[in-house]
Amino acid sequence: MSKNRNNLQQLVLCAVLVALATVLGMIKFLDLPFGGSITLFSMLALTLCGYYCGTAKGLIAGLALGLMNFILDPYVLHPVQVILDYFLAFTALGLSGLTRNKPHGLISGYLIGVCGRYICSFVSGYIFFGAYAPEGWNPLIYSMVYQFFYIGIEAIITVAVLMIPSVKNTLAKLRESFC
Repeated sequence: MSKNRNNLQQLVLCAVLVALATVLGMIKFLDLPFGGSITLFSMLALTLCGYYCGTAKGLIAGLALGLMNFILDPYVLHPVQVILDYFLAFTALGLSGLTRNKPHGLISGYLIGVCGRYICSFVSGYIFFGAYAPEGWNPLIYSMVYQFFYIGIEAIITVAVLMIPSVKNTLAKLRESFC
């Protein structure tokens, strides 16, 4: 009975965090021309699923977020691009659960999830958007820089906020109460 209740609590928590990530993803500080934007901590909301509830539930929540993003604001060039940009990239954020029981697990898990998203977006950018590289730019370098510009900058800002003691302590207390 206790295990079922815990699973239900985690399911509800992940659903709320996916909804929060979706809403935060709509608050854009910078929207780039070929996809991607710097948002208000939308990746953090999703990585909390993995950190609080484990990798498997984080991956499922990431897939749900990718599906939501695809439904709400699709940008389709090719089926493989859709898989890379929506389903795999957001699913990778759930990898944050890999370090959930380690010291500094939230920050390291967040960075693992963000790196997974970056890799998927980088591959998609190189394959499907490399033709948009400015004249004289290597498409590989262009994709690296383009993806880092929005994913990396949001990650740097988020990690800086996560290092604030009151934020770190609050997220740790929330983890204790939910999981």
